[in-house]
Amino acid sequence: MKFLILFSVVIAASAASVIIDPTAGYKEGDRFFYFPGDGDDTLHLVDTEEFVDHEFIRSYTRNPDNNGYWLFTRANPTTPQVIQLHNVNTLHNSNFDSSKPIKVIAHGWNGDGSNSMNRQLTEAFLQDGDYNVFVLDWNQLANRNYLTAKNGVPAVGRGLGQFLNWLVSLGASFDTMHLVGFSLGGHLVGNAGRETGAQVNRITALDPAGPLWGGDRERLVETDARYVEVMHTNTLFLGFTDPCGHADFYPNGGRSMPGCWTNSCSHGRAVDYMVASIRYNHFLANECGSRSNATSNRCTGAVYHMGNSDLNKSGSGIYRVNTARNYPF
Repeated sequence: MKFLILFSVVIAASAASVIIDPTAGYKEGDRFFYFPGDGDDTLHLVDTEEFVDHEFIRSYTRNPDNNGYWLFTRANPTTPQVIQLHNVNTLHNSNFDSSKPIKVIAHGWNGDGSNSMNRQLTEAFLQDGDYNVFVLDWNQLANRNYLTAKNGVPAVGRGLGQFLNWLVSLGASFDTMHLVGFSLGGHLVGNAGRETGAQVNRITALDPAGPLWGGDRERLVETDARYVEVMHTNTLFLGFTDPCGHADFYPNGGRSMPGCWTNSCSHGRAVDYMVASIRYNHFLANECGSRSNATSNRCTGAVYHMGNSDLNKSGSGIYRVNTARNYPF
C-alpha cells in the first residue's frame, strides 16, 4: 500500500513538472495534457499512460441500449421520453412521429444527457421546427477517465447507428436525419453515421476533440454522412486541427474566440455558435484557399452559411467567419 501511494505521488509530481502551463498547446505525442469536461471550465490533467478500462468499455457497449435515447418534441420540450432500442412499445407510446425530421445530439467527456449543451440545442431546435430531437446520454462511459471515454467512443457511436437503423426499419428516413456532436461527441456521431452506411443526411461536429485523435482511423471523416460540417474553435489545444468534413469552418481563425479568455471557453464556443445559428442563421462565412488563409483572415471566396438546421446543405471547402464577442455573436 505504501508503495502504491508513493508511486501515485511520483506520477503526480512528474505530471506537474511536465505540464507547467495549462494554456500551452497540445502536440500529438505529448504524454500529459489538460482537457475540460462538457460545460466545465476546469481543466483536468490527462496522462496518456493512465489505465484504460477496456473491460468496462466492452461490458457497457455490448448492449447499445446501455446508452440513453431521450426523445424531446414540441409536445414534451423539457421532459424526455426514454426510448429503448428494439422495444417498439416505448416508441409507439411516445410522441415520436416518423414523418418529422430527426435531430440527434451527442455530448462529450464528463457530460450527460441533461447538461447545458443538450438543453440549449434541444430548445433551439424545437423553436426552429417541429422535430423529433433525440439526446444521446452515454454518461456512464463518458465520465470515466479521458482515455477510457475516448477509447469507448467508436463503439458508443456504432450503438447509436444501430438505433438509427432501427428507427428507419420502423418508418423513419435517413433523409431527415441530422446528427450533432460536441468534442468527443463529434467523433461519436461520425461513427454513428458510418454504422448506417453513411446514409445519414447531415452531421455537424462542434470542435471535435483533438488530443489522441490525429492518427485514429475511427475519428470523424467526411465519408461518415452525405454531408459533414465541422466547426473548429480551439485548434491549438482542445479541438481537432485539420479539415475533416466536406465543409470546415474556422471562425475567427479557429484558435481562440472573441470574448473567451480560456481554451475551455473557445472549445465550448462551438456549441454557442451552433445554438445561435439555428435561431438566426446569420453566420456568413467566406471560402478560403487554405487553412493558413483561414487562420490569417485572408478569405474572400464564396459566401456560405455556418451552422443552422438546414438538411439540404451541400457545400464543400474551408471557410472563415468573424464573430462578435457576445451572443448571438
